[in-house]
Amino acid sequence: MSSWSFQCDDGANWLAVTSDGKATLFPDRSPSYHEGVERCAVVMLGAFGVVIDGRPVPGDAWKRTKAAGLVKILALAEGHRLHRDAVADLLWPDLGAQAAASNLRKAMHFARAALGSPDAVQAHGDLLVLLPGAEVSIDAERFEADGRAALASAAGVSEALALYRGDLLPDDRFAVWAEDPRDRLRTLYLRLLKAAARWDDVVKAEPTDEEAHRAIMVRALDAGDRQGAIRQFERLRRRLRADLGVGPGAATVAVYEEAIAEDGRRAENRTRVTLARALIALNSGDLIEATSHARRARELAMEADLGREIGEASAVLAIAANMQDRWPEVFEAEFVEFTRHDSARSGYILDAQLCLAEFCLSGPDGHRNLARRVARLRTIAERAGSVRGQAIADLLLGEAALFSGELGDARSLLQSALELHRRAGATAGEIVTLQRLAEVDLAQDRPEEAARAASRALAAAASTWLEPHLVVRLYGVLAEAASSPAQAVRIIERADAALAGRSVCPPCSMGYQVAAATHYALAGKLDAARRRLANAEQLAGMWPGGPWHAALWEARAVLRRAEGHDDQAIALFREAAASFAELGRRQDEQRCLARAAQRSPMATGKSLAG
Repeated sequence: MSSWSFQCDDGANWLAVTSDGKATLFPDRSPSYHEGVERCAVVMLGAFGVVIDGRPVPGDAWKRTKAAGLVKILALAEGHRLHRDAVADLLWPDLGAQAAASNLRKAMHFARAALGSPDAVQAHGDLLVLLPGAEVSIDAERFEADGRAALASAAGVSEALALYRGDLLPDDRFAVWAEDPRDRLRTLYLRLLKAAARWDDVVKAEPTDEEAHRAIMVRALDAGDRQGAIRQFERLRRRLRADLGVGPGAATVAVYEEAIAEDGRRAENRTRVTLARALIALNSGDLIEATSHARRARELAMEADLGREIGEASAVLAIAANMQDRWPEVFEAEFVEFTRHDSARSGYILDAQLCLAEFCLSGPDGHRNLARRVARLRTIAERAGSVRGQAIADLLLGEAALFSGELGDARSLLQSALELHRRAGATAGEIVTLQRLAEVDLAQDRPEEAARAASRALAAAASTWLEPHLVVRLYGVLAEAASSPAQAVRIIERADAALAGRSVCPPCSMGYQVAAATHYALAGKLDAARRRLANAEQLAGMWPGGPWHAALWEARAVLRRAEGHDDQAIALFREAAASFAELGRRQDEQRCLARAAQRSPMATGKSLAG
């Protein structure tokens, strides 16, 4: 008896070969096809799977990921049909129409083979339809219909929730076409959980949902568990991050105050409620009241020796000062006062200034203005014998030298800062210094050394209270140090997964977003590059000027070149070079001019603005 093997000869026909050497062409199908599919069930929540007439399609049947993508896109589309051009654009956004159409034809053949039917994907004119003659059920579709009906009628909520087995297509986390439906279904899931008062499940799914945290606090109070309410408030506070300027709202703070009413004299409770009031005032725009509450919170935290709260209150003071355009003066006053002590408590206060210092360095002419001020502070710290003060001063001076292209001075100052931070036990400052030393390595074409330094820093960053500021910056450096655009994309995708659901400082993520946009473009993933560039442009609005706007010109130029618009790219590179020149960033200027002189469709380069 002869056995059969199959292969797609050219994307248009199936070639069947028997063991005795005879071959037969089957147009658009293989002998394993079966006619008349009656039922098809597609699982998309929590995983992907297809069942045809009660028989699961094995995972290895999807010989091409784009064939599976085609089925997923059609399953998500209204009526399970979509215009072929729209499908091609979703699956191959960076290819021309002819190449995308050719790939689509091949994907259709592989999808039909996987589903075992020549009718699995039919073309009705310009529309592609998934199994038009079969009864097709989609778990995501049913969940959405039942979930919306349950919310409208206030009945059947539990039954609808049982249908949600996980987020939509988790293996397609980075597929643009899955983002909107995934977010829509997840939002519906959260609404159903709230309708069912399943607050613990809401917090598990969305750790920053303040309404859920507050409901759990109220539930604990109703049960007489005041300590449970206090612990829940602390969980929320850790998620919302005072150092990012975000805190619980007034309604949640009121519940917390009720919880501590019988124990309100405890220093940590008074500190935290005062800090919460500072954040409420900060977010309402009352900067005077925010400053007053933050100062009182810091006093209370210092009396109780609450290190993290000392830092958080100091961060709120710094944010309020920056919003009033007086942070450099406040920083100098804080530096002078607290370098006199050089204690662990003063370390939290100085650490809290690091993010705003970096923000100021990235402002218009920031590194030159701040360097002049810091040079004076370095002398003050040395006279006071403050190791922490000298470490921060050397770090900021080293960064200014790096941005000015004085790489020898930058390395020397940063090495001094690294040694001083280690002597002081100042982990956050040590990590920032390692990041900048890695950028010096990049500027001197030593990417392997840069990657090692950034990797060492990343391993320690998650253990510091400034983790939301530090980790994302280090991922940006690792992407820049990659040996190829493809490796950079892999690093960025790993970073996206690691950062998902975590608090991240928006200004500190600027370098990461620009690096992502650039390397996606260099890797030919143009649609992803455009999305990253849009994110970076939104963040750049936080600065009135400075190097990030110049870095965006450069990233736009890389993208235009990857799109094949070399004349536009050259103009944008020159614009970026001019912007960097105005800021005194000579090395960045020279890199952009070198890129402008190239005529390669995929010009490469390493470091973007720090």
